[in-house]
Amino acid sequence: MIPLQLGLPEVLEILIGSWREGFVQVSGFVGATILLFSLVQYRFDGRLTTWLQENERAQPLTGALLGLTPGCGGAIIAMPLYIRGTVSFGTVVAALAATAGDSAFIILALAPEAALYAYGMAFVAAVLFGYAIDIFGLGVGYVDNAVERIGRPMTDGGFATTSVAEGGPSIADYDGPDGHDHDHDHDHGDDLPSYLPHSRLLERVSHAIHVLWWIVLAGALVAGVLYLAKGAQEPAWAVAATYDGLFTITGLVGTTLSFYLYFVGRHYIGEGETGRVRDSFESLYNTFQHAAMETAMVTVWVIAGYLLYEYGLLLTGVEIQALAAAAGIFAPIAGAVLGLIPGCAAHIVFAQLYALEEAIPFSALVANAISQDGDALFPLMAIDLKAAIIATIYTTIPGVIVGVLVYYFWPYAQFGFGVLG
Repeated sequence: MIPLQLGLPEVLEILIGSWREGFVQVSGFVGATILLFSLVQYRFDGRLTTWLQENERAQPLTGALLGLTPGCGGAIIAMPLYIRGTVSFGTVVAALAATAGDSAFIILALAPEAALYAYGMAFVAAVLFGYAIDIFGLGVGYVDNAVERIGRPMTDGGFATTSVAEGGPSIADYDGPDGHDHDHDHDHGDDLPSYLPHSRLLERVSHAIHVLWWIVLAGALVAGVLYLAKGAQEPAWAVAATYDGLFTITGLVGTTLSFYLYFVGRHYIGEGETGRVRDSFESLYNTFQHAAMETAMVTVWVIAGYLLYEYGLLLTGVEIQALAAAAGIFAPIAGAVLGLIPGCAAHIVFAQLYALEEAIPFSALVANAISQDGDALFPLMAIDLKAAIIATIYTTIPGVIVGVLVYYFWPYAQFGFGVLG
């Protein structure tokens, strides 16, 4: 029987558990990747972004290479580049199709041979599909035109549906009721949200929390690596100088500090506008600051995704294992459809079911690796929701195709392929 309501103990257990796990399982790796790319930008003073903009033919390949890096950080980097019009929509789809999110760490640690084949196939599919989208003009504008032809009366006189990257309105292009361009107001705290006062004290506090956040993130990264080394087993709740204590403390504190930085701190210390790639950075501190704000934004979305996923399972009674292990050809299809769920929560569970319980066939793992977008979709959703929806639907198509082909023609499409004994 499907429960109609959640009890308070269940609600709190899921909330606190997600609050702890999200930062260690996801944000630690995301923050490290974004910082690495930001340091490269700082070192080369924006020349890499300029090169990418001037070499359009290399964009989908570069997007797939970014997505292929374990975790979500590489693919996350491609989203702001599209939002500002630096790269094509095919590049975005290639990055999303190639990424396996943070579930990649689990498969790499527990089933490295399966990871080699699955992510290799995902990379090839991402490059081919990304170039196909650009060559045949299947971007957001194409979908707009198709929708307009189908339902012109619904769109005539309505709001513009052009993507941000194709010249449509964006948050950064908004002019307020006073006619003033608010593009960079938040970058230096000149225009605070109504719920925040002008305060030098909060500015100093925000800088201090930013520094503390990096210390906590370093601990979370260590805890995350140990988590994988121990077979991705959930640690005990503890407040002590142990692995369990490190996981618990850095998880709870890191998420809390991330929420502060996203909703309060970023408006005081010069990174009020998130989801935007920077060509260069004024200083090393500014480089760390930008990476922290981007990761804090992802953390907020990650926790929201964790909660929606966990509460949804509890309310509906759906079992991911039963869905993913559907008989026959429906297994890879189910894996690809599961990829429509944004974030890493469902896919981390999916990876654990494959590597720990051997409850999912290899064909379903491949389909999910291509279809899922990890946390990279969140920055795009925050700025251009329509482009995000189209992109995640697009990545599901090669996921289904390759997954079905693997099911029929790949001799290792059985359960447990590549899992370490």
